[in-house]
Amino acid sequence: MKIAISAAGQNKESILDRRFGRCDYFLIFDTETGEYKAMGNNGVSSGGGAGIAAASQVIDENVSAVISGSVGPNAFELLEKADIKVYKCEELPIFNVVEMFQKNELLQVNIAGNAHNGMK
Repeated sequence: MKIAISAAGQNKESILDRRFGRCDYFLIFDTETGEYKAMGNNGVSSGGGAGIAAASQVIDENVSAVISGSVGPNAFELLEKADIKVYKCEELPIFNVVEMFQKNELLQVNIAGNAHNGMK
């Protein structure tokens, strides 16, 4: 299974970025192989529609789940339509986030966060 995690850096020691649409990077993890890659977030420099740009980017990566601190309503709707599950996590090292996901310790989110949360 491939998962996308909003991150402040490019490796698994980086901290989860609570902002989905405005995070600096996404770490795309393959939970079966343990391999990952870092991608710059296309939404980070958007004047508007950052969440939509970010959601489109992770959808293109064929992930099954997204882990972030908060996903706004427009991004959440796109992810939901693509059958991508959204999970919430605090600002922890990415390797801890992956462990928690694999142990089913993360809360699945069924409702979007506030719009423009990443602007704060």
